[in-house]
Amino acid sequence: MTGEHAFGARQAFGPMASFYEHGVQSRTMHLRIGVFDHLDRGPGAAAVFYENRLRLIERYDAAGIYAYHLAEHHGTPLGMSPSPSVFLSAVAQRTNRLRFGPMVYCLPMYNPLRLLEEICMLDQMSGGRFELGVGRGISPVEAGFFGLDPAETQGMYQEALDFILKGLSGGDFTFEGKHYNASDVPMILGPAQTPHPPLWYGTANPEAAKWAAANHIHIISNQAPARVREITDAYRVAWQAAGQAETELPMMGFSCHMVVAETEAEALETARRGYRQWRASFMYLWDRAGRAPITVSYPEEFDGLAGLGLGIAGTPEQVRVKIADLVAETGINYLVCRMAFGDLSFDESARTVDLLTKKVMPDLREAA
Repeated sequence: MTGEHAFGARQAFGPMASFYEHGVQSRTMHLRIGVFDHLDRGPGAAAVFYENRLRLIERYDAAGIYAYHLAEHHGTPLGMSPSPSVFLSAVAQRTNRLRFGPMVYCLPMYNPLRLLEEICMLDQMSGGRFELGVGRGISPVEAGFFGLDPAETQGMYQEALDFILKGLSGGDFTFEGKHYNASDVPMILGPAQTPHPPLWYGTANPEAAKWAAANHIHIISNQAPARVREITDAYRVAWQAAGQAETELPMMGFSCHMVVAETEAEALETARRGYRQWRASFMYLWDRAGRAPITVSYPEEFDGLAGLGLGIAGTPEQVRVKIADLVAETGINYLVCRMAFGDLSFDESARTVDLLTKKVMPDLREAA
């Protein structure tokens, strides 16, 4: 999910959509709920797996979840959507108000002109609900599958992003770079949102948060809560230094595994079982290559994940308390949940969606 930034001082943020009903607002808490999905390999044949995930996304839409963020991975059971645009085109047709997008498009793996046009298509097909997450890709193993030199991908990412943003500005355009070139391209198809879909960036670094704030870009982090607090503090300082109002803050997100059930025992059993398979998928390529993951490390068991503050499982009341504590500890205004992972069934994930949105969030709003 983590990327590398490349905008300089450019203002690169599109219009923010309004809250859906599962935002929580008060003088001390301002929280939206979203979903992050690796679309890691789950139970059933591939066709059944995809259909069940689309059914679950319909549930997100009906429940008032703010946005659905989809990862991109290649050659691994961690990511069954190596072409996010293909899956997201189905999401556009199966939902009505849910915002959605990649988190992130791995830009060095694309021809930027083709991706630019896909972005415009998805934004138009969804009536302006597309959220544009960008990065260079975190895995050098996956970059190698495309014949890319990891030492070159940072420059390719920066250049591809400049190319895409120039194309999204409308009109005929020409681009000359080290890696990509285009001459007098007519942009017949543009985005529905102006100047372009909202931009997202994954970060583990407070310095990158300062850059994101300067450019009005949403962020998501999957670091431990104490580190996330450093990131959100840096974002707020940079935002205020630029003379921006606290009420206009872009989203500062934190992602975690989430399971809610009627009993604590059931929630923990579900989370522990699903997490083991999810982690095996996460480690698949790293183990094959004999390498350690970059910038993030996940414990072998869910209890260790929960101990780090990266996993939440329990009853609605327990989860409400944990979310309130997490928001206070991290300073976030956007909680991005993994509610479908590993071998969790459709019914188990749907149960978390229903309890979170019908019991946890209303109680959290009342407490706030």
